This record gives sequence, structure tokens and C-alpha cells, in this order.
Amino acid sequence: MIRLHEEDGNDSGLPLDFMEQVYRCVAQVPFGKVATYGQIAAMAGCASASREVGHIMSHVKEWQGLPCHRVVNKAGTLAPDYAFGGREVQQALLEKEGVTFVDGRIDMSRHLWNGPEQLALF
Repeated sequence: MIRLHEEDGNDSGLPLDFMEQVYRCVAQVPFGKVATYGQIAAMAGCASASREVGHIMSHVKEWQGLPCHRVVNKAGTLAPDYAFGGREVQQALLEKEGVTFVDGRIDMSRHLWNGPEQLALF
């Protein structure tokens, strides 16, 4: 388990606000785009913490309203079955946003988000 709060004994080596930074970054991923765990980790200030991003995403509650379904691995494969109610649910959410798939993977060449600077284009 990743402990990010000082009162929990932060032994992760990550900044205390890393989880909040991850949430802020994920909230920026636009409709119809996806970001990788590594991208989110880098945007949050810890480029080597992609696994931690995945862990954080797996604990986000629906009421938080974060588009966690838009965060995927670098190969464009979907989250494990325990996330989002299964791969089919994640794929359906992405397809509703116009995200396309090739051979069961997200077409990353079309849908990979280029980061915050891309927001200025909309």
C-alpha cells in the first residue's frame, strides 16, 4: 500500500501531495483522449511513479468524478478486470467518447493526449 500522508508515515519517497497532484492531472484529460500512467506520473512531478498512479486510480471512488477510465498503460490496453467493472465497461466508456480500438487496444496514435498544452487548442 502506498502511504502518502505524513500521519500515515510516508515511506513511499513521493511528495506528500502526490495523490492530489495525480487527481488534478487526471481531471485535465479531455473527452475523447487518453493519458498513460507514466504521463500522469510525470505531470504530477514523479516520472518514475507510474505504478503508484495505477494504484491511486484503482482506489478512486465514483463520487469523485475523475475520468479514470481515460488513464491507460502505454500500450493502450485496458485496466485489469477489477477496475471499472471490467474491461468491457472501460471500453464502452471510451467508445462513447469516440475513442477507437485496433486489435483490442486503444489507437494511441489518434487518442493519446499530449498534455496540458493541448488544452489551449480547444
